[in-house]
Amino acid sequence: MKLTTYIVSSILLLSMAACSNSIEEVDALFTDRDLKIEQAKDVEILYSDSAKIKLKITAPTLKRYVEKKNSIDEFPDGVLVEFYDNQGKIISWLKSDYAIRKDEDKQIYVKQNVKLYNTNDDELSTDELIWNELTGEIYTNKYVRIAQPQRGDTLFGYGFIAKQEFQRFQLNKKVSGTKFLELDKILNN
Repeated sequence: MKLTTYIVSSILLLSMAACSNSIEEVDALFTDRDLKIEQAKDVEILYSDSAKIKLKITAPTLKRYVEKKNSIDEFPDGVLVEFYDNQGKIISWLKSDYAIRKDEDKQIYVKQNVKLYNTNDDELSTDELIWNELTGEIYTNKYVRIAQPQRGDTLFGYGFIAKQEFQRFQLNKKVSGTKFLELDKILNN
């Protein structure tokens, strides 16, 4: 019995002695930037107003860079945003391979393989969109393609602006559309 107590006591004493590190050694393991990053996996963020869900953000990874005046949320593995109406039905959704939200701007910048859909099966494709949380507007100055299967049309242009519901939109510079091209062929023949 005494031998067992002696062995256990020795192991505990050696373990405690082996784990002592100075503050300098611990601090050397982390930079100030490391301490300001929060990471989460399989994230779901709900935004509501008057107890009604207005939108839901889901993402495989969230990195939050915490600063005193401005925090930044980065979604390096993509994001899916679902916009809801007052009855709790999804009215549009946005997805991309990368997104970043700047708290100070109250804007989300989505990039890489960006798609915006609505309940009419319209699909906007572009490289980048900016969503303003305060105004509810989604816009870009980049090239866009908007497929509208119910109308039998596809529009191409530069620059786009719409409310987050994506029911009506404006193109800054329309390059062409399938109906536009068909009408052009008829008029020029």
